[in-house]
Amino acid sequence: MRAASGVLKSWIRGAGVVLSVALAVLASAGRATAQPPPPPVPPLPAPAVPPQNPITEAKRLLGKVLFWDEQLSTDNTMSCGTCHSMTAGGSDRRRARTAGPDGILNNADDVFGSPGVIASDALNDYVRHAVFGTAPQVTGRNSMGVIDAAFATDLFWDGRARTTFTDPQTGQAVIPTGGGLESQVVGPPLSDVEMAHASRNWNQVAEKLRTARPLAIATGLPADVAAGLADQPDYPTLFARAFGDSAITAARIAMAIATYERTLIANDTPWDRFNAGQTTALTPQQQQGLQAFQASNCAVCHTPPMFSNQSFRNIGLRPPGEDLGRQIVTGNAADRGRFKVPSLRNVGLRQSFMHNGVFTTIPAVIGFYARAPGAPPQFQDNIDPVMATVNVPPQAAQVIDVFIRTGLTDARVANGTFPFDSPTLYSERPGDRPTSLGGGVSGSGGIVPGVIANAPWFIGNADFKLGLRNARGGVTATLAISTLPPVNGRITAQRTAGPFAVSAGGNGQGVATFHWPVLPINTRPGDELYVQWVVADPAAPGGQARSDVVRLRAFCGSVGCPTPCAADLATDGSGDPASGGDGAVTGSDFDVFIVAFFTDARRADQTLIADVANDAGDIGSDGFVTGADFDVFIQAFFKGC
Repeated sequence: MRAASGVLKSWIRGAGVVLSVALAVLASAGRATAQPPPPPVPPLPAPAVPPQNPITEAKRLLGKVLFWDEQLSTDNTMSCGTCHSMTAGGSDRRRARTAGPDGILNNADDVFGSPGVIASDALNDYVRHAVFGTAPQVTGRNSMGVIDAAFATDLFWDGRARTTFTDPQTGQAVIPTGGGLESQVVGPPLSDVEMAHASRNWNQVAEKLRTARPLAIATGLPADVAAGLADQPDYPTLFARAFGDSAITAARIAMAIATYERTLIANDTPWDRFNAGQTTALTPQQQQGLQAFQASNCAVCHTPPMFSNQSFRNIGLRPPGEDLGRQIVTGNAADRGRFKVPSLRNVGLRQSFMHNGVFTTIPAVIGFYARAPGAPPQFQDNIDPVMATVNVPPQAAQVIDVFIRTGLTDARVANGTFPFDSPTLYSERPGDRPTSLGGGVSGSGGIVPGVIANAPWFIGNADFKLGLRNARGGVTATLAISTLPPVNGRITAQRTAGPFAVSAGGNGQGVATFHWPVLPINTRPGDELYVQWVVADPAAPGGQARSDVVRLRAFCGSVGCPTPCAADLATDGSGDPASGGDGAVTGSDFDVFIVAFFTDARRADQTLIADVANDAGDIGSDGFVTGADFDVFIQAFFKGC
């Protein structure tokens, strides 16, 4: 804990570095260069911290782990950090297009948001979405930056994450004021677009974390995280260290992540140093840009030192009827089309701008304000009067761009160094992701079915699932599984799972899901399997349509693989929950299995799929509960761990 305390102390010292430099400059007045700086602006302070959620190192560490853990989502593909990459200025470097309010793609009202999860029902089975089909859904607005978000009162583009933080489980106001970050945290984990299946609740979130190994999917852990997880704590232990006991609740999840976010303060930009008296911190061109920025009236809304006054404005980007913005929260018609003024700090690292993500470069944004030729029109309905006072001459646009893009960037953010460091996520590692090898046989309508294979095949993933898409609706399908590579686009099945009922619909509309726990008792890093759906389809040759072939490769994250123990099902927080339980086999494990055998097919699925080719080794559980599962469990129970 001494090293951990040093992390927090160094962050606190960093928050005051600008003030220290400013005092030193005042002490050495008269030594400035010939070009005087603009009137001094108070330095960026440390953010306010609500007394109900004080910063502690244990809580900060827990928040950082949670922020980057893709297991916070139901399919293990999305973390907070997936949409808020530090080296992208705390925003999303991914950019996905979706139709705007008119429902027509590729026209002026389209929105560029963040890819989320594939639509799934309350049982976490894939379903076909009316807009996105079986592709990842896309958020209705552009991702906002999380860095320096601690200075905002109400968060999100419309400010719906209010300063009063209300516990979503109890309905009690936990933080009367200053809890905007906490309010922001509790939205995405239950959003069936961003991270969740339909009807997910906080009890389900807590239960999943209780039995998950922290950051089990990630690699390349930051030094502070690696040190904090060196003794292999589970989430109950991390919560106990942060809050005094092991209870996992929505409020505690929010408080931990918000604590981490309050340490993401980018207060060491060239402008910060220049403002503190280092007259050469900004280049001559950047200084010209700063002067042009002020002269053009940009600072009225993008006010130093935050380069945002946290107000909500309608700049006429789109007609308010497409997105009412702030009015959705306040109900006030005067707020129609208003959105939060974002901070320009680190905006040069972003790749998508405005609430609808319509611009991809800062010059394009400046061109909109400058009413440049070819820029989109400014819609006048409820447009903010300040827009009439913004004047960006053509000769000023270039130097303003240079200042915004480079003068407001903190090198620690750009380089991903502490406190803006991060692990490498599953979504950033193509080598660990399932790979389509092509192949397949078309069915009704000449459509080749496909495998939905975006979930990580990591060892210990109790929620792994494979889906079928683009099949004929209302038929049945089986999943062929083999350790042997395909030949001519087909695999020779060593085992099949199913048959599964394919959802109703027309040609190419059918969907099915196979839930397949990746157990440590029979899977090793680097193991490869090949899967292919076989669909009963009378229009296909021989009555069988086939999907593409997908290769799965098993992996473990930087925290290592869980300990295999087939009969360890009961969890009391004393051992390794990802192995199935708590690290010991007792009567409690027998009780858990008996209940699961009669009520929870997935938890009781103990039988292994025999490798028919050589009758050796195992390649997974078979997705069904029979007497064979009971026999396998009994053998494992008496064998112990």
